[in-house]
Amino acid sequence: DYKGQKLAEQIFQGIILVSAIIGFIYGYIIEQFGWTVYIVMAGFALSCLLTLPPWPMYRRNPLKWLPVQESGTEEKKAADRKPKRHAKS
Repeated sequence: DYKGQKLAEQIFQGIILVSAIIGFIYGYIIEQFGWTVYIVMAGFALSCLLTLPPWPMYRRNPLKWLPVQESGTEEKKAADRKPKRHAKS
C-alpha cells in the first residue's frame, strides 16, 4: 500500500541521515574517516533490514483491486473493433 511505502521511505531516510550525522561527528572527533564510513554502512544495513522485507506494519492499508474479468471479454472487444482504413494517396 502507498502509506506503507511512505512509512518505509521515511524510516529508510531517517536512519541513513542519523547514521551519517553520528558517523561524521564520531569520525571527526577521532580523526578517522574509516569509522564514518563504517557507521554509515551499518546504518544502511539496519535500514535495509527494517524496510525491505514486507513487515506487517507496511501492509496495514491494502489496496482494493478491480475484480478479475473473464478472458472472453477481451476477445469480444477485439472483434467489435472496426478495422482502421488508411487514406489513399
